[in-house]
Amino acid sequence: MSGRLILRRLGAFGAVLSVAAAVCAIDTAPAAAAAPVGYVRLAHLSPDTPDVDVYLSTVGGTGAPQVFPGVGYGVVSKYLPLPTGTYAVSMRLAGAPATDPPVLTTNVTVADGKAYSVAGVGKHADLGLKVIDDDLSPPPSGKAKVRVVQASVRAPVLNLSIAGGASIASNVSFATTTDYLQVQPGRWTLRAEGVNGGPAGTLGVHLDSGNVYSVLVLDAKNGGLSAELRLDAAGMGKPPTGGVQTGAGGTSRSPLSRVPAGIGALAGTGVVVLLCVAGLVAYQRRRQLASR
Repeated sequence: MSGRLILRRLGAFGAVLSVAAAVCAIDTAPAAAAAPVGYVRLAHLSPDTPDVDVYLSTVGGTGAPQVFPGVGYGVVSKYLPLPTGTYAVSMRLAGAPATDPPVLTTNVTVADGKAYSVAGVGKHADLGLKVIDDDLSPPPSGKAKVRVVQASVRAPVLNLSIAGGASIASNVSFATTTDYLQVQPGRWTLRAEGVNGGPAGTLGVHLDSGNVYSVLVLDAKNGGLSAELRLDAAGMGKPPTGGVQTGAGGTSRSPLSRVPAGIGALAGTGVVVLLCVAGLVAYQRRRQLASR
């Protein structure tokens, strides 16, 4: 092989490497800033209302809504991360056609980094959808934050306290939510009780330092009250995310969608470079054998 031909082939090979390097540089560049998101969770807090199908869609959008079927009383979803914007939340009786007018509908405007609970509240006769602003900011060091979500008809007004100890919230009316209160972390027995000797219920809880919680007070199936603890945010105010745990609603992503975009292109570039190297080596080998 002449020196000039070798130089031409090396130049071509160098050009391939330059293209590969450029592609690698593009694909390994820092990712663009993530789009702003907020968080929404859904709740059914009406004790005499049957199961509902919940629809979540963008206002003015063209995409199909997310549908969460068969959501029953006492269900509170995890937070759904959503791009900022305005969303419509509507409820239909479970199994009703999507073309039926919703029983309830409301809008929630999602701001960057903010969290909201959209809950069906009240008795069935005057059922409404309520948008609750959730303050997920972490408590001071060595503290936890707790609030009360009052969803019991049996105790239209109730008190929540640490059993045998301090009061957490007093005179909490049905279909209301208290502000968050800073408390000492640890193991506690909480007692929810209707005022003036009404029905009562207890709940053993372990509150971790730095976490934010809601105590949900419900009508128990066997009479009396039941209390349930919901984690609103852990550590530095990060909400747990996911879908509504009942039904098959929400969207899912293939594991492939979690592969960084640059890896696929980088792998393709690597194949091109290897093929070019292999081809050049094979050609040189054939030339050497032919000249012997």
